[in-house]
Amino acid sequence: MVLLMCAGTASAQMYKWKDAKGVTHYSDTPPPASAPGKAVELKSFSTGSQPALPAELAAAVQSRPVTLYTTASCAGCDQGRALLQARGIPYTEKTVNSVEDHAVLKRAGSAGQLPLLLIGRGKQVGFEQSTWDTLLSDAGYPTQPMLPAGYSNPAPAPAAPPPGPSAQERALAESKAAAKAAAEQADRERRLRPVNAPPDFQF
Repeated sequence: MVLLMCAGTASAQMYKWKDAKGVTHYSDTPPPASAPGKAVELKSFSTGSQPALPAELAAAVQSRPVTLYTTASCAGCDQGRALLQARGIPYTEKTVNSVEDHAVLKRAGSAGQLPLLLIGRGKQVGFEQSTWDTLLSDAGYPTQPMLPAGYSNPAPAPAAPPPGPSAQERALAESKAAAKAAAEQADRERRLRPVNAPPDFQF
């Protein structure tokens, strides 16, 4: 068991280093002693129960995460989503349908045109395949899919999350829950009450 734990720990370590020609390498083993410069240890990237991403992809996600703003009946949105999925790019999708969503979209950098692609602090309004491919490659994302089996992107969510319940709504819900619990307790006592018990009988 101890050996298995040690092996699992070792496999979670990733290294980034450059060789003598300046080529960047990612590996799960330390670089050779002859490698110039100092290697940077990368932590494996995983979300919840998601499988860990390969080091090269994890480094891009950590430094320049991808967010896609979309809306219904938007051909460019469908094309942009298809491109990200074809390249195996981990991304978060935010849908724009309400007035509140449009306000968030405007703060993100678009006056209303969709799709909007955010890569770290960079942005691209509208879909243009060659431009998107170039931006993703410049951000360090691989051109070929590298997502591990079983990985899935988060489900699309509104750009402006719905507001939580107000204090009055919470108080009303708590009152209803307390009344329901009291009624259930009274019903249990009624069913457990002995037959022919005197009127003043108490449990």
